[in-house]
Amino acid sequence: MDFFAKIAWIIPLVPLISFLVLMTLGRGFRKAGVWIGSIGALGAFVLSLLVLTERLKPHAVDYSYNFSWISIGEYSLRIGFEITNLTALMLVVVTLVGLLVNIYSAGYMASDERITVFYSYVSLFTFSMLGLVLSDNLLSFYLFWELVGVCSFLLVGFWYARPAARAAAKKAFIVTRIGDAGLLLAILVLFWNMPGHALDFTMIESVFGGQGGVITSGITTLIALLLFLGAVGKSGQFPLHVWLPDAMEGPTPISALIHAATMVAAGVFLIARTFPIFEASPAAMETVAYVGAFTAIFAAVIALAQNDLKRILAYSTISQLGYMMLALGLGAMTGAIFHLFTHAFFKALLFLAAGSVIHAVHTGDIREMGGIGSRMRITAWTFAIGALALAGIPPLSGFWSKDAILTAALTQNPLLFTVGLLTGFCTALYMTRLFVLVFLGKSGSAAAHAKESPRVMTIPLIMLAVFAAVAGFVDLPWSGWLSTWLSDEVITPHASIVVIVLSIAAGVLGIGTGWLLYGRGKTTSRSIANWMPGLVKVAERKFYIDELYEILFVKSLRVVGICLAAIDTYIIGGVVKLTGAAASAAGRLGLRLQNGQVQTYGVAAVLGVVAIALVVIGRRMLS
Repeated sequence: MDFFAKIAWIIPLVPLISFLVLMTLGRGFRKAGVWIGSIGALGAFVLSLLVLTERLKPHAVDYSYNFSWISIGEYSLRIGFEITNLTALMLVVVTLVGLLVNIYSAGYMASDERITVFYSYVSLFTFSMLGLVLSDNLLSFYLFWELVGVCSFLLVGFWYARPAARAAAKKAFIVTRIGDAGLLLAILVLFWNMPGHALDFTMIESVFGGQGGVITSGITTLIALLLFLGAVGKSGQFPLHVWLPDAMEGPTPISALIHAATMVAAGVFLIARTFPIFEASPAAMETVAYVGAFTAIFAAVIALAQNDLKRILAYSTISQLGYMMLALGLGAMTGAIFHLFTHAFFKALLFLAAGSVIHAVHTGDIREMGGIGSRMRITAWTFAIGALALAGIPPLSGFWSKDAILTAALTQNPLLFTVGLLTGFCTALYMTRLFVLVFLGKSGSAAAHAKESPRVMTIPLIMLAVFAAVAGFVDLPWSGWLSTWLSDEVITPHASIVVIVLSIAAGVLGIGTGWLLYGRGKTTSRSIANWMPGLVKVAERKFYIDELYEILFVKSLRVVGICLAAIDTYIIGGVVKLTGAAASAAGRLGLRLQNGQVQTYGVAAVLGVVAIALVVIGRRMLS
């Protein structure tokens, strides 16, 4: 009983071993590197699937194991791992997407000289993410959280010879550090206020989920907001979203793995793991809901005006993460996790299909594409399934998870429900624009020699398309199986015909509007710009957020740095140089006096006697 839960600690060790072996072998073992990385991902997936299968049994009991790591006086810090329904589901999502990305990368990265290094980085990232999922307390969670950030830096900047890739890696690392500082502060505040300085998730749930009032409401809100700051950084929420679109400079498989399915979802997972803290603070819940809703519509509007294939999907990711935060803020934790689950499949599919297109045409500018669908049928059809799932068209998975979020919004906050519907409309519109300009119409300059990607790349697309189509059936509005399984409580399904009808209408209206604007070559891709040039220009420039940060932080800090450098050079350094110069001058004067000439010594003696005499006379006259 619970055998696989007890050995779940092996799951992250499998990709870690792959990483160590790949680093030992070096760059020369290209084919071996692909096999070692892929076998490690397969082993982790199989073990994760066995753990999930075990959790599906009736009356499955959560399992945790920990040991004493550090002892200071009477205090002992214990760390370990924990298996719950939530962690078991996340294990399968991470390892499944990771496995398919490893297989896909064998074709996408085939010509790269550093393919073995690439697979070693992916293995290290998988280990970090699995360790984060399995952590039973916030401290070990934070350690793996930071390691995930390091792996993101390595993978985003993998093609470090490109200046844009180096800049994107640094930007991602620096911006996410802001959120990470918030998470660290939250852990410190928790440590000082928790009974016995406990940091494990079980104790957190016990303290904040009870009615004992052990921690005051003010401290609870502070902890929740600091935790949310960590999630804002990692999950690309406004205003710390600016790193994620630039991270598209990394290889496309990394965009699918880190910036669609796993790493960016870590922020959502963090709030889900510490959800009792947020439930104990209405102010924090409201903050999460409104920030998530604003991020969702904000990123969706920006995506409407972008022309780079991967950047459109990047802003779509930010928007969908906003949806998840909206659900968490409304108290629909299971709805957020449901959308995380479905989003992992259709967004990974979209990124990998985009990589298939870029691999074929060697550009990411959708204005240079067109007509690719007739040359790359598998890529086109799988991309269409992912796009429809993202747009929320039934019966694909994205419709059911969005329905769960919108239902919670309608019952609690009609304003946020309206924002959610508008986001759904914008999502369907920009995905229709993207699909039409890339796969339909006349062939663009880059599509002349496009041909379908090899099977090693198309097979993962087909598998992800299947998951994107059927994953939503695990939690239908009138069954609610996933919600009941995740919460361990009997949840009464709340099927809302109003939400279903309005959600479908928003998606269909978005697709219809996109087709009217861009379909069959009726208008150019600049048609919206002709109607609303001001709005389109602002959206193209991403509402000038990067420029604003450049002025407020980059340039201002550069001015501060110049001033501090001037103070260091001319004031502090000047005092040091003046002291040295004075000592040198005194030394030279002494050297001139001590020159061995009797006449000089005589003059010095006379001057000394005169000086002493003057001092004595002066004192007598004054007295």
